[in-house]
Amino acid sequence: MTYGERVIDRPLASLGRILLDLGTTVMGVAASPGDLGTEVTGVHIYDPLDELLVPPGGILLAVGVHTAGDIRDLLYRARTAAAIVVKVPVEVDEQVRAAVLETGIAVLGLTRAASWSQVAALLRSLLAEGDLDEPGEEPQGDLFALANAVCALLDAPVTIEDRSSRVLAYSGRQDEADPGRVETVLGLQVPERFQRMLDERGFFKQLYQSREPVYIELHDGTSINRTAVAVRSGDEILGSIWAAVREPLSEQRQRAFADAAKIVALQLLRERAGADTQRRLRADLLSTVLAGGADAAEAAGRLGVATERLCVLAAQLTDLTDADPARGESDRQRFCDAFALHVGAIHPRAAAALVGSVAYAVLPLSTGGEEEERAVRVAQSFLSRVGPRYEANIGVGRLAANLAQVARSRADADRALRVLRARGTSGQAAGYTTVHFESLLMQVADVVTAEEQTPTGPYQRLLEHDAEHGSDLVATLRAYLDAFGDVNLACAQVHVHANTFRYRLKRLVEISGLDLADPDARLTVMLQMRIFGP
Repeated sequence: MTYGERVIDRPLASLGRILLDLGTTVMGVAASPGDLGTEVTGVHIYDPLDELLVPPGGILLAVGVHTAGDIRDLLYRARTAAAIVVKVPVEVDEQVRAAVLETGIAVLGLTRAASWSQVAALLRSLLAEGDLDEPGEEPQGDLFALANAVCALLDAPVTIEDRSSRVLAYSGRQDEADPGRVETVLGLQVPERFQRMLDERGFFKQLYQSREPVYIELHDGTSINRTAVAVRSGDEILGSIWAAVREPLSEQRQRAFADAAKIVALQLLRERAGADTQRRLRADLLSTVLAGGADAAEAAGRLGVATERLCVLAAQLTDLTDADPARGESDRQRFCDAFALHVGAIHPRAAAALVGSVAYAVLPLSTGGEEEERAVRVAQSFLSRVGPRYEANIGVGRLAANLAQVARSRADADRALRVLRARGTSGQAAGYTTVHFESLLMQVADVVTAEEQTPTGPYQRLLEHDAEHGSDLVATLRAYLDAFGDVNLACAQVHVHANTFRYRLKRLVEISGLDLADPDARLTVMLQMRIFGP
């Protein structure tokens, strides 16, 4: 069985099961065509400025859509969608209801407390996990199924979390818990204030030192107490399971909870191995697409990515240290996962993978012109969302009309990323055409370095004079050229009197033989300054 076949054969989600797993606290039905058994294939974000492309079964996040008229119009435009999601309160009139019945598309209301990025992540994580079988079917054995099983055992809503308190899976009935749990599920992360409180009270230390469930009394007036158990593999702590309970568990449920942790540990180990294999495969396939050549079409087919009108994005973290290589690799992979989620929400046939230290994405773009600028906006949007957690830059290549041109777009993206790295910036995105000249200078500098070339002519003579006499003639020349020959402006830049500056200018002309009235001579020395440096 190939990778592509395995993805296609995976059981798909139903709209009804998604709503059941999310709970009414997060999302509810505002208008229904009656049957919510429609299979869901993906999550897509509505952009009124882009061509509307919703594959059959897609959930469309209707960002900025509020009025009943806008909802009705969008229903008729997105006829292949399974549902559209609108922030509450949702305006539903008779025309909207009629459109829902005619198109068969459900209108869902999203709580205003949730951000669009949060709900996109939630929905895509549910689809990726595969715990969306219809009621009565055999469970698939994944974390979401285990969370629901533990929920049934304990009669309490459950979350499964990793060592960093990131939510890996959660059960149904989360609307029965407290606001802190709802916030945790929405953000797929325990809020920092709760982590800090648990740490200060020693609960994490107690949890990780015990092999039995630990009962935690919160005493903050708004939260339900918790029972938690560590998930272990030998001496390694893989994560923990948290149940929102109002009183300590019975002895029988305590044993069931401890046994469940062992099953979760096995599943986490299986998923870790499977995820590593899948990531390596995706990275290999995407590398083949980026390289172009005869195998690119087959690799693109196995990845399920588009083959025309593509733009390559190259993203790289800028804040990693070498103190902990394992931690750095983990951060790069999580950053790439977030990047893949972002581009996948924009286009269903996008793909991203970590290749070395760079996360590459292949983003299909619809017609309309200014493709590179649109891709840069996508990159900037991603950086603004992950900025608090990850500092990174993204280079964007030119549009590739077909797979044969993807290698060029990848080279463009690499060069744009290199320019940003050389500038020492962070949190920036740049298209290749905007940094083209800087990139060309870097390429020339690479040739100069490889061939061990050195400065020549007037510039060489100035460098030698400054080195021998301790003078500042090169700095004087640079200030003069930067000021377009304005002596008053140039002397202010180097903090000397105008007469002193004129004397130095006269001396450097005498020593170097440079003709400042010749534009070709000025260009030659300016390029040497940029390529060789001071």
